[in-house]
Amino acid sequence: MRGDDQQQAAMFSYISPETRVPQEHPLRAIRRMVDQVLAELSPQFDRLYARTGRPSIAPEKLLRALLLQVLYTVRSERLLMEQLDYNLLFRWFVGLNMDDAVWDATVFTKNRERLLAGHIAQALFERVLAQAREHALLSDEHFTVDGTLIEAWAGQKSFKQKGAPVTPPDDAGNPTVDFHGERRTNDTHASTTDPEARLYKKARGQEAKLCYLGHVLMENRHGLAVQSRVTQATGTAERETAPEMIGMVTARSRRVTLGADKAYDTTEYVQVLREHRVTPHVAQNTTRRESAIDGRTTRHPGYEISQRKRKRIEEIFGWLKTVALMRKTRHRGVRRVGWMFTFATAVYNLVRMRNLLGAAACPL
Repeated sequence: MRGDDQQQAAMFSYISPETRVPQEHPLRAIRRMVDQVLAELSPQFDRLYARTGRPSIAPEKLLRALLLQVLYTVRSERLLMEQLDYNLLFRWFVGLNMDDAVWDATVFTKNRERLLAGHIAQALFERVLAQAREHALLSDEHFTVDGTLIEAWAGQKSFKQKGAPVTPPDDAGNPTVDFHGERRTNDTHASTTDPEARLYKKARGQEAKLCYLGHVLMENRHGLAVQSRVTQATGTAERETAPEMIGMVTARSRRVTLGADKAYDTTEYVQVLREHRVTPHVAQNTTRRESAIDGRTTRHPGYEISQRKRKRIEEIFGWLKTVALMRKTRHRGVRRVGWMFTFATAVYNLVRMRNLLGAAACPL
């Protein structure tokens, strides 16, 4: 018998979102890990808020909503609020009741600024790593470092000569700018949209873009990120940042290995690592030059293993760019871009841990 096509037949539902979400849904395991992290961060949240005044968005709900934005590639806060309004899965994960009003997108972004000032992204990243350490998922001996370009939220037309007089554009929406034949460098020019962005390209023949550099330090056992950072894009930023990151996660009393690609094969960089008791497992660059790595390093079986393992760091960058909206940032300035990069890297670790441990092994 054919059923009736009834529209809006019932006004009330006696089934809660908790019941509607399947028990085997991958978000359940992630939610349990996130709730444990947020409970540990509660004292830090208390220090960021006044004891009097009108209640703001709960930081726990705000962070869960941001996590959903990263996981489901929601391109804007306005679209995220729209999803929260009618998506039962999103409401369940954030902790909103069926009748709770959704926040205004502007209010949501302004509340996020308080978490930015409190370095919450780094604190969340460290708590997630602590969970991974409890499950013996982290290596404390073998690491890999690399960097990737993060395209800035600024166009080439905004890259203008410093101190040049401001002239009204012929078209406010899309002005005509002719910079052909003009020599433009970071020393003489700067973006009027994002002054901290730098014109940079990673390889010959590529187009130079206004961008930042995102750095990740990965442990080689399971491919989890143990350090992340964003800097201005320069030709030496990767080699300058790597010793700082490896120094923050290793003990000086023991020797560790650090894998990297050919861009790190310089005499100065290798010497700095050796001074810090780090064995540089850097890919040899012998194109029209002599490598800084010789047979004392390459003869060991561990060097070959590091060269094979180091390629897994591209999985982190690939996920961050295709899923976590980090191919082209929507934020401006090293501080804001770095906050989102660290937060997105923490979310990657949560997903990776869920896959490694399985839903049943995740902490309750």
